[in-house]
Amino acid sequence: MNIKLVSGAALGLATMLVLSSCGSGGSGGGDDTQASGGGAVTLKMVAADYGDGPGKPNSGETFWKGVVDEFQAANPNIKVEVQVINWNDIDKQVATMIQNGQVPDILQTGDYSGFVADKLLYKVDEVLSPNVSGDMLQKFADFGKVDGAAYGIPFVSSARALFYNKDLFEKAGIAEPPKTWDELKAAAEKLKGAGVTQPFGLPLGQEEAQAESFLWMLGNGGGYKDASGKWSINSPQNVETFTYVKGLVDAGLTTPNPGTKDRKTVWEDFGAGKVGMVNGGPMSIPIFDAAGLKNYGVAPIPGKAGPLDTTLGVMDWIMAFNKNGHAAEIKKFFDFFYTGNAAQKISDTYKLLPVTNGGIEKLSSDEKLKPFLDALPNASFYPFQDPKWAEVNPAIKQTIGGAVKDDPAKVLGELQKTAEAAG
Repeated sequence: MNIKLVSGAALGLATMLVLSSCGSGGSGGGDDTQASGGGAVTLKMVAADYGDGPGKPNSGETFWKGVVDEFQAANPNIKVEVQVINWNDIDKQVATMIQNGQVPDILQTGDYSGFVADKLLYKVDEVLSPNVSGDMLQKFADFGKVDGAAYGIPFVSSARALFYNKDLFEKAGIAEPPKTWDELKAAAEKLKGAGVTQPFGLPLGQEEAQAESFLWMLGNGGGYKDASGKWSINSPQNVETFTYVKGLVDAGLTTPNPGTKDRKTVWEDFGAGKVGMVNGGPMSIPIFDAAGLKNYGVAPIPGKAGPLDTTLGVMDWIMAFNKNGHAAEIKKFFDFFYTGNAAQKISDTYKLLPVTNGGIEKLSSDEKLKPFLDALPNASFYPFQDPKWAEVNPAIKQTIGGAVKDDPAKVLGELQKTAEAAG
């Protein structure tokens, strides 16, 4: 939702913010206790930057400041410092922090599995109350488990669908959105003939190439792993898939040089009326709204032989590191986040989907989000639970765009070697 959540969902420029207000006043309830040892404790948190909501500059910074201020007013002995880092840099910066011994207490990002292998994380039941964990969407929460123990807590989620510009479709004489790859190519050719510069928006740049690639793989019965759990990045299905997509690129039916284009750029182009079709999620909607695009439709993503009967389910994660021994204080913060209005606010701001049953129920009347809420139960996921994903995912982001420029089999084969050698 990588929604992702995002898978993650990078929507802004790199920003960094330290929030350090101390707060004062009474504790937030009868069951509150002072921080460990009776003195103030500082929790250091690193969070991914979801960028600006529509008409809300620096809304990522504003969001976390509001959460922290409200929490500290109720818990004056727990201070929270939040550092917000953009999606393209967060993994590298966090790795450097850990290498230098500057381990945060809380991390909110797109993956958790690599930290489990290094035994750096608290288990979920050590930092989240049972009533909160019990409200999580079960299928999503299960993906936070490694060897039966939960370490990752779903933060926000997302699903994917095909957006299409109805005005451009009408101009090109296309009656309905494509359901198959053949129909997609035919529609793209008509759009190109009608003067559309990017018939299909194809972001295969480093921001989220793993998501776009996975959607195409699913359309041909492929994926990053096969049914037995073995890595299958260079499977015949996936090679066929990228050969087809390369054909679209070579014919000028997609975003030019897709391996260099991030999704935010392509979604902005769709909002500006330059793109006929694009895969996206609910977090795309604020970008389209900000650009003034109104007349668009949402449909299932086309597959080789028909519409996908699944979609990419993306989760971003929040997790707690055990180095500093602040489990009790982290638990207070997590419980506050999920039981208050903070989780709802981030969904409202960025059109990301909640990860709790209660949150989903609150959004069920939103017609723009309904196609994605309906798709969540049958979603497919990245192989989060494999610790090797922490190494494979960055490699995919960096190189898979080359599969539509060079030899698909060679590029996918190199990624297969990376996956088999990782860990």
